[in-house]
Amino acid sequence: MATRDQRRRQLAREKFERQRQRRAVQRHRTRLRNVVLAGGLAVVLAAGAAAYAVTGFGGEDEKSDSAAPSPSPTAKDPCAKPAKGSPGTSQWKKEPPLTIDKSAAYTMNLETTCGDIGIALDAAKAPHTVNSFNFLAGKGFFDHTKCHRLTTGGIFVLQCGDPKGTGQGGPGYTIPDENLKDQKLKGKVYPAGTVAMANQYNAQSGKGRNTGGSQFFLVYQDSQLPPDYTPFGTIAGGKDVLKKIADAGATPPDAARNTAPNATVVIDKATVSKS
Repeated sequence: MATRDQRRRQLAREKFERQRQRRAVQRHRTRLRNVVLAGGLAVVLAAGAAAYAVTGFGGEDEKSDSAAPSPSPTAKDPCAKPAKGSPGTSQWKKEPPLTIDKSAAYTMNLETTCGDIGIALDAAKAPHTVNSFNFLAGKGFFDHTKCHRLTTGGIFVLQCGDPKGTGQGGPGYTIPDENLKDQKLKGKVYPAGTVAMANQYNAQSGKGRNTGGSQFFLVYQDSQLPPDYTPFGTIAGGKDVLKKIADAGATPPDAARNTAPNATVVIDKATVSKS
């Protein structure tokens, strides 16, 4: 007999697949419409009309990691152009009140330029984190934000959730660490499919607990990490999307030690739903 957690994850996967099928149909219709529009534009151009082209796991202070960039920055970008819009600038002084139902199943869907990624959220084990994501997604906080970091050696994650796209951004408040004793983290390994929070914890000084903000990472391959980062969800759909992003590789580190993905990974829209 399936456990409650297994049933919850199954329902989340089924819901994500239904949503993805509906979006695929909508995208197909949009492409057909764009083909018609493009054809009309070509006629206008031929007539001489003017054309217009629209052209660390650390949070606010980056932590270093052992991941080395692999492919060159000239690797082909496998992703589409971002939707029109800019990241928001809203900030909040306090963590939002806890309003989620800890016994319910929640799903977060990330509509990215590279494809949809569905995440089954664990409200029972990480209520503050899931509540925060429910709040921020509802405010459009993640919309139009870049996934600014891809690690491709030793640690295999895609890091997102920073409206600044630098590794320095957050929502203005912090949330407590949760679920750090989860059995799936035994052996100091975050297994593939885990979704966890970035934070400012420094293991050497022992300082920086409870400093999660909005930045999170998606583990696309088993990664050696100490259990210091709140695991709050599991990838329920879109592992092929992550593989596509990882295969494109990362750029050399910038001044903040970020290794940006060669792929243009932008979250066009993030939504959290209860089922």
